[in-house]
This record gives sequence, structure tokens and C-alpha cells, in this order.
Amino acid sequence: MARTNLLLMLCLLLLAGLTALGLTLPQPEHGVFGIGYGAALTHFVELAGVQGLIYAAAVALILWRRPSAAALWIVLGGALALRLIVLGAPPFLSNDMYRYIWDGWVQGAGINPYRYIPADAHLAFLRDATVYPNINRANYAHTIYPPAAEMIFAASALLGKVLPPVLAMKLMMVALEGVGIWAMVRLLDIAGLPRARVVIYAWNPLPVWEFASNGHVDAIVICFGSLALLAACANRRTLSAAALAIAVLAKFIPVLWAPILWRRWDWRFATIFAALVVLFYLPYLGVGAGVFGFLGGYGSQEGIADGKGLFLLAALGQFCALPGFAPKLYLLCLAALLLVLALRLQNRMPSLSSMPKAQNLCYGALLLGGVGMAGVSPHYPWYYAWLLIPACVAPRASILYLVTASPLLYLNPIHTRLFWPSLLFGPFVLLAAWDLWGRKTAFGLRHLKPTEGAKT
Repeated sequence: MARTNLLLMLCLLLLAGLTALGLTLPQPEHGVFGIGYGAALTHFVELAGVQGLIYAAAVALILWRRPSAAALWIVLGGALALRLIVLGAPPFLSNDMYRYIWDGWVQGAGINPYRYIPADAHLAFLRDATVYPNINRANYAHTIYPPAAEMIFAASALLGKVLPPVLAMKLMMVALEGVGIWAMVRLLDIAGLPRARVVIYAWNPLPVWEFASNGHVDAIVICFGSLALLAACANRRTLSAAALAIAVLAKFIPVLWAPILWRRWDWRFATIFAALVVLFYLPYLGVGAGVFGFLGGYGSQEGIADGKGLFLLAALGQFCALPGFAPKLYLLCLAALLLVLALRLQNRMPSLSSMPKAQNLCYGALLLGGVGMAGVSPHYPWYYAWLLIPACVAPRASILYLVTASPLLYLNPIHTRLFWPSLLFGPFVLLAAWDLWGRKTAFGLRHLKPTEGAKT
């Protein structure tokens, strides 16, 4: 155990050193998205790749060896240290956070954030020299973020009255992420697995860069998605429904988990979920259908409507001409596949019947989440971080690779060249086949009895 802890400390020192090194790369130009698509971004992706290898070594140590009680504190202390390194630096890879801050300011002024685009003359009095010039799509796009995210932005704006607004937003996101990490530890307790396995989320380089450094809204999903899984495993159906609703109302993607958290004929779960959706949207309904903001335009801009942003369709299109209805057919088939998987999980797949409930739910969350994310193939790395929540309990090589290697997408975010996304999704498919049909659990995971190794 002492040797394992020493090796963990070595991994942490290497991760921390590389994180600090990442901050020495050229900083973004004022008003320009991230650090651009030049050498600086390439160097960052290379650095993230090395970090991913060190992270994999740390995860292997926890999974292959029995961690001591001290290992948890090394993991949690290391997670805090990694985030503190980047917390005070400006947003490094994305300027999305500036829109969050702006939406918070708009609400603080008593204005519906869905009503005006940032460039509208009605909001001219809010403009400043730091936040406003860095807002992307400021001159044509209404905000896209759902109401739970908007409420968090408003709360951060209050904190921003006593702290610099960028730091306030980062602290808000890291605090929410911290609640999520706590929930993952409790989830591991219920599963009867070592608490130190929270390293699977806590030390992954992606959340460090995307939440503590870039302050992405997905940290809200980490918080409430973790709470939703934890409440479901503890048979707290109402809390699970409420937490899932808030996660969905922060970013719509977690709706993929609804089929595994909801039990057939559980009307209370469905009622709580639906009621919260209505309740959260209610304060913003003055703009009517405008509450969905730039959602439709975003789908077109990201190539989902024409299929160019869907990796499998884009790859197929390299070999043959696709009809105009191909994207709709593809998305319909993906929805049908997810429905079939959801029904199988609802009926408790025979291969899962002997697994403890927490493992059962987390496996289902990985299956639906992994298929959905790979099928839609979002272009930005931070979209994939939430898959690490169930991976703490039911790690799979395919999911760990998909999340950890997702910075490759920075090199080609809209799939105009398929080489880089192929390096992400190609190995993922091969590893997923191994995970699904292999007889042994992937990534060296040993099956533990429900009480074996708990709380260590």
C-alpha cells in the first residue's frame, strides 16, 4: 500500500507539472476564440495526451491494487491542487464563459436573458472592456443555455460583485464539481467499492482544463448528474428525479439517463421531473418559444442538420454520395437504437441480473451515454466529461479512452478533416466491442464483492 501511495504521488506530481506547463502556452488574443488553431493548440493537445497516459497509470494503480485509506486523501488533495493551478488563469481554450457571465449580468439587470442578443442596443449599458468583446456569436445568437444554467449564471453574477467575474464563475463551477465528486464517493460507498476510485473522475485532465480553467457549464451536469445516480442507488426516487431534471435543464444531454433512472409506472418520478421542467422555464416564458434560444441554429451551425458534423455520416460520405434525407434517417436510427437499449435495461438484462444495483445503474448509464455521445459525436471535448461519473463505479476502457482522448477534437472541431476524429472514435469503437463482448471486465477491473474494499 505504501508503494502504491508513492506511485500515486509521483503521478500527481507529473500531472501537476504538466498542468502548470500548459499555462505557459501563448494566451488567447483579446476577442478571439481560445488560443486559435495554430501551434499553441497543437502543443496543448500533445501535452494533454501525455497527461492522459499518466492519468491512465494512476487509474490502473487504483484498480489493480487495493488502495489504502490514505489513497483517498491523496486523490482528493491532488484533485484540489490540479484545479488550483489553473483557477486564477484566464480562460485558456474557450471563451464560452464570457457568455455565462454576460447572461448573469443581464438577469441582474432584471432582463430576460433570452430576449436580446448581446449586441442589441437595449443591452449597451452592460458592455465593458473585458467580458463583452470576448462573447462568441454576440451579434447574431440569442443565448442557448437552458434555465437551470441561467439561474447558476445569475447566482455567479452576485458573487461577481465581490470577486472578479471570471474568477467568480470558475469558483461556482468548481464548487458544483466538488459536490459531484462528493456524490461519486458516496456512490462508491453504496457500490461497496474503494472510495479512491473517484480518481477516475477527479484526476482526469479533461475536467481540470474544461471546468477549473475554462469554467464550462457542464460542471453543473457533473454535480446534479452525480446526485441523480446517487439518489437512485439509495432508492430516493423523488430526489433522483429532481436532480436529473436540473442536470437536463443545465444541458439537455443527460436526458439519455432518464430511461435507467425512471422505473416503469413510477408516476411520481415522471411528475417531479415534468413539474421541475415547467417550474424552471416559467420565469423565462415571456419570450415564448425564444426560451430555446440559439438551439436550432446551433444544430445547423455544428453540421448536425446536414450530417457533416456527425462523424459516422461524414466518414461514410467520403466513400459515396449520401441523399439529403440521410441525416434525419441516421438520427432516427440512433434514437431507435437508444430506445431498444433502454427497453433492454428496463427489463434488466440477464447479464446484469447478478450485479449490485449501483453497478447495474452505472453500467446502464455508461451504455446509453456512450452510445448517444458517440452517435451524435459532439465536436468539443467538454461534452464528454459527464461519462466519467458512472465510470467511477463501472469503468470501461472505451469510455475512459473516449473522454481522455477527446482533446484530439480541438485539432479539427467540425470534422472537416476526418483524421483526428478517427483517432478518437475508431479506437473507441474497438474498445467498446471488447468491453461489450469480452468475458472479463476491461481495464483490469476486478469484480469485488459488495462490501469488499468499501470506504478505503
